Amino acid sequence: MTVPTISDEIVDRLREILDEDGAVLTDRSSRFNRARVPAPFPVHRWEEFLPDVVVLPRTTEQVSRIVKLANEYGVPIVPRAGGTGLADGAVPMRGGILVDVKRMDKIKEIDLVNNTVTVGPGINMQTLNRSLSRHGVIYPDDPASYACALVGGRIGTSGLSLLGARYGHTRDLVISFEIVLPTGEVIEVGEGGGRKIRKSSTGYHLKQLFMGHQGTLGIVTEATLELVPRAETEFAAFFLFEDYDTAYRTFSKIAKSGLATLAGVMLFDPEKVEYLRRDDEAYIVQPEWVKAVCAASLLGTRAEVEPASKIVMELGRSLGGKYIGDEIASGDWAARHDRYANPLHGRDANGKVVPMSWHCEDAAIPYSEVPEVLRKWHEIARRYMDKYDIFDDWGAFAYTNGGHKPWGDLLLEIDMGLWEDRMDEESWQAFVSLKREIAQVAIDHGGSMSACHGATRAGDAELVPTEMGASWQVMKTIKRALDPHNIMNPGKQSLDEAYLPEGAQR
Repeated sequence: MTVPTISDEIVDRLREILDEDGAVLTDRSSRFNRARVPAPFPVHRWEEFLPDVVVLPRTTEQVSRIVKLANEYGVPIVPRAGGTGLADGAVPMRGGILVDVKRMDKIKEIDLVNNTVTVGPGINMQTLNRSLSRHGVIYPDDPASYACALVGGRIGTSGLSLLGARYGHTRDLVISFEIVLPTGEVIEVGEGGGRKIRKSSTGYHLKQLFMGHQGTLGIVTEATLELVPRAETEFAAFFLFEDYDTAYRTFSKIAKSGLATLAGVMLFDPEKVEYLRRDDEAYIVQPEWVKAVCAASLLGTRAEVEPASKIVMELGRSLGGKYIGDEIASGDWAARHDRYANPLHGRDANGKVVPMSWHCEDAAIPYSEVPEVLRKWHEIARRYMDKYDIFDDWGAFAYTNGGHKPWGDLLLEIDMGLWEDRMDEESWQAFVSLKREIAQVAIDHGGSMSACHGATRAGDAELVPTEMGASWQVMKTIKRALDPHNIMNPGKQSLDEAYLPEGAQR
């Protein structure tokens, strides 16, 4: 597909649609500022991945007209919410029109009878919950990027919530939403016909089709969300271990305990603990004998949490775990959002701060496969570190992955540091190769390449057909039917293959 250059005529028509000063931006800084995400990206290639124009709509009608205009001219559209994603879902691959939804940030209705709130896609969880606090309820979607991620982006990535074991993840907490399809048509999807119902057996369950679409199937313009009572109390416990295996078995015992108040269970491996010793501004350094950390959190009423906390304490110590203490445990849990998007995570061998960017590979992995997957991931990381001086292994952590059922699979994430400003084409291609190897290990062990961030970056995007298997053909059919001109976030998830002649491959 040949991508046309954005003409003055198109810009003029966009200004006519939006009819507001500052709603159509073509200057260099506006385009650059909306083309990056926190994940590493090669500085020498930034110029290649910019939108031609940025628009900031306020209404569904405006978004619909923008998308129809893009179809008329065959111009790519890239939806962007908070830009906090770690898989390049909001990075323009083919230029075009970037639709920034941050001005669509209104709370439209708080319904305390049906326990719902209806919002625009440009609002974030922290702002929303400040308004909800006076009503004694919260919207419990709790990503690491809680303060800056927006509802529209959470739907686009089908994100993981740090409170997911108690309340569910984004896919569970979003009841329904309005979305502008790639043709400009506006539809509402949910569990059925009603905007506020949680269960229906009528027709296809289309909501899940559009959860995690990574901007390839439309632009969300309104969402109705689940409200839950604000927890009366919370409890967090961190346990220290001399070896990873014992910590891993303790993690499993707590996660499979059946406690209804369990919000999440976390596990840091030896490489993560060692990295945190270097990054001591964000962590209270533990003795050298500590090689792994297991932590659990509980949320609910006092009548529920207090007896459950006693069980967690027993389980955490049952295999020899050492409790870290009330003050550190509660403080570390309370600070769970603080490290997101920190630009100076890196520390060299002498403890000096270095400007490394954070990259993570997150996968959903069956419990039985975790030790072997970790071993292979760290071996891959060491191999690339030995050959290139831009990589650093920041360790891995595991987190309960199933909403309301933490005994299922888990999120396993390996974190890497990269010196972005040292990256050249050779080391960038090495990074792509590293990502591909890590993703392949996850697939080989019965997992998913991504549990929450998506597979839209070079290195794993090309493995989407491998993970999807026979359903890849159905996925391409859906994309082609809903987006006949391939204008909606083209270049992502290998979906350009849907537009090739039958049997052809990229």
